[in-house]
Amino acid sequence: MSQLSTRHLLGIKNLTAEDIQLILATASNFKEVINRPIKKVPSLRDITIANVFFENSTRTKLSFELAEKRLSADVINFSSSNSSVKKGESLVDTVNNILSMKVDMVVMRHSSPGAPHFLSRNVKANIVNAGDGTHEHPTQALLDAFSIQEKLGDVAGKKVAIIGDILHSRVALSNIFCLQKLGAEVMVCGPITLIPKHIRSLGVRVELDVKKALQWCDVANVLRIQLERQQIKYFPSTREYSLYYGINKALLDSLDKEIVVMHPGPINRGVELNSDVADSEQSIILHQVENGVAVRMAVLYLLAGAKN
Repeated sequence: MSQLSTRHLLGIKNLTAEDIQLILATASNFKEVINRPIKKVPSLRDITIANVFFENSTRTKLSFELAEKRLSADVINFSSSNSSVKKGESLVDTVNNILSMKVDMVVMRHSSPGAPHFLSRNVKANIVNAGDGTHEHPTQALLDAFSIQEKLGDVAGKKVAIIGDILHSRVALSNIFCLQKLGAEVMVCGPITLIPKHIRSLGVRVELDVKKALQWCDVANVLRIQLERQQIKYFPSTREYSLYYGINKALLDSLDKEIVVMHPGPINRGVELNSDVADSEQSIILHQVENGVAVRMAVLYLLAGAKN
């Protein structure tokens, strides 16, 4: 298989296992490229990509922009805070105005779940979902899977615990879909108020005791508490959350095995992860950031070759 089965990356749910394997294999090639003295290739020199972000972002936006420039694409950046959206312009009109400038691909982050799917049905361009509300964040899941594969040799057969604010996380859902399609077992862990009611219907285990989750898993993917998405209090305080669900070196040392620790960022140090874990040799957090560029290069390259 040398081509994706879709012309958009809207979510992991829309990808086949073969699509995912192709993206990871392509990312492996691009990782070699970005570690060379000359980190640029002319693969997308005739492509123009618009980064359209309706939500604040640091890592994802920088990672996409760097990936685009490494592929020699022309890049334009759009921020809703300084745009005609503030004047009442619709999403489709905003993007169509951008596309009229001969843009080929749109990377979009939006606070509304399903916004990239809606856009893909209404504009003539490849759409890449860079995060839509609490729904999906497909490139984060792909880079997480790539990082696990790089560290442990394979994703199939591995046990991965996703720990933290599952209810408000787009990373969690994309990771569940991606890991399962690659043959991993998945567990979610957190306070019961932050576990979606019907999460078991996705075929995942549920654990409320963080030590039991860590003892079970090979990889712990730790999520931050997304206070900005919470309209009510789901637990008494961040101090109490840290006491019951925060991961520190003493907790990891109490296990009878060594596990890999991941985090999609940004880290709330002292809440979900202590610095003695985040900066330890068990952590692959900075490798995830590095791998994000290679994975996004792979996604953009493959979508540019997809039939329109």
